[in-house]
Amino acid sequence: MYDEIHIKNLEVFANHGVLPEETALGQKFLLSLTMYTDTRKAGKTDNLEDSTHYGWVSKFMTEFTKTHPCKLIEAAAEQLAEAVLLRYPLLKGVTLEIKKPWAPIGLPMETVAVKITRFWHRAYLGLGSNLGDKKAYLDQAVEALNKTPGCRVEKVSSYHVTAPYGGVEQDDFLNGCLALDTLLTPQELLERLHEIEAEAHRERTVRWGPRTLDLDILLYDDLVMETDDLILPHMEMHKREFVLKPLEEIAPNKRHPILKQTVTELAAALSEGR
Repeated sequence: MYDEIHIKNLEVFANHGVLPEETALGQKFLLSLTMYTDTRKAGKTDNLEDSTHYGWVSKFMTEFTKTHPCKLIEAAAEQLAEAVLLRYPLLKGVTLEIKKPWAPIGLPMETVAVKITRFWHRAYLGLGSNLGDKKAYLDQAVEALNKTPGCRVEKVSSYHVTAPYGGVEQDDFLNGCLALDTLLTPQELLERLHEIEAEAHRERTVRWGPRTLDLDILLYDDLVMETDDLILPHMEMHKREFVLKPLEEIAPNKRHPILKQTVTELAAALSEGR
């Protein structure tokens, strides 16, 4: 549970809209923001630096809304929520409502509004390479993720030389793990990982075969999900020493959301079961 700071019905005159008169003349919007954070330290120290100043946030939202016109208020809300989260590092998440009181629909109506909630999420990724300059490929992946909008690499393990997995004859792998704070959904993150793999000329020809770069989502918060192309948590992570060993360096006490064991416990169980 987080503490909350509220900004309610901040009036901003901006040029969002689909119709020409909306973009040319502009109209009034009302912005309401709930900031999810921890106010404990600020409450104890009475120090502004330990808080997220609602006045500064209000000024930032006003300027951003005026200078980033969108056709849809859905897009305006998405962009503004992300901008606020990127700008103010003490925030864990926000709920943003944008009201459009002058919506031109020709019917009696008080307001149209879009309300969204967005949070930072913690993902743990596995990295691997066994072709070319392996370390360079892993380093490039870390850098590419850190430069991805809405992503912050928080921790990176050391790299480990490991034998190939899956029975295909090939060179040893260099493996590692990283902790990533992200605003991307799991599917969006997966698509970004595939882009980074493609930039490293990754070819998906042989299952468990050699590759320049292999990026896997191991955990995403405590989410349990299954789609056609993504299963969380990673279904084989608890069986792989080359995953658990580097992951234990950066998240020893992280619990597997299904098995309910910590990474350290999973690693120990795997070692004992050999």
